[in-house]
Amino acid sequence: MSNPKLDLLTPANCQVIFIDQQPQMAFGVQSIDRQVLKNNVVALAKAAKAFDIPTTITTVETLSFSGHTYPELLAVFPEHPLLERTSMNSWDDQKVRDALAKAGRKKVVVSGLWTEVCNNSFALSAMLEGGYEIYMVEDASGGTSKAAHDYSMQRMIQVGVVPVTWQQVMLEWQRDWSHKATYDAVMAIVREHSGAYGMGADYAYTMVHGAAERTQHGPRLEAVPAEPVPPGQRPAAVAAG
Repeated sequence: MSNPKLDLLTPANCQVIFIDQQPQMAFGVQSIDRQVLKNNVVALAKAAKAFDIPTTITTVETLSFSGHTYPELLAVFPEHPLLERTSMNSWDDQKVRDALAKAGRKKVVVSGLWTEVCNNSFALSAMLEGGYEIYMVEDASGGTSKAAHDYSMQRMIQVGVVPVTWQQVMLEWQRDWSHKATYDAVMAIVREHSGAYGMGADYAYTMVHGAAERTQHGPRLEAVPAEPVPPGQRPAAVAAG
């Protein structure tokens, strides 16, 4: 059966693009909690860095209204160029097309704002004109309403875009826990960005396996059992005023 979408995502067969992860674009997002959105975007970026996935970062109208890319995202890729555009469709920009072509991988994992504008137009154009397969990271993208996001996702799915989530992508890259070269990095991302699952991993590492805590902190002062104070020895209440 010849269907390239049956091939699992691997560190060797895909690339990532972050489209317009900028504050003014995030201000308009209503389809997902914006703090959760940024958490997911940064987690995906860290995963791409851990697996050495070719990554492109695009921006639109940075100085006029969109603002600077999330510093947490830029901190993951401090050396990466930011491909500035005027078009809402990243595919229209030659720099973007060149970056995708240079990576030489047809599977493109996409995280961007907004789903119904920049993600949608890029996905359709890249598929039609570039022959790319698009894997849209649903929880690292956002739209101006839940309906706008959901129906745009449906429109893209109808034409062959593959919907994914950030943790799904990362664990598909990892695939096997025996791959020790990336094991520690993946678990670090899980513990920091995977919510309750990450808390559980922290608990298991420290309380079950006896690992050191992830962060250093001040001394833990031993608990002292409380002793009730007899009523006659209680200090007088401080008068108000």
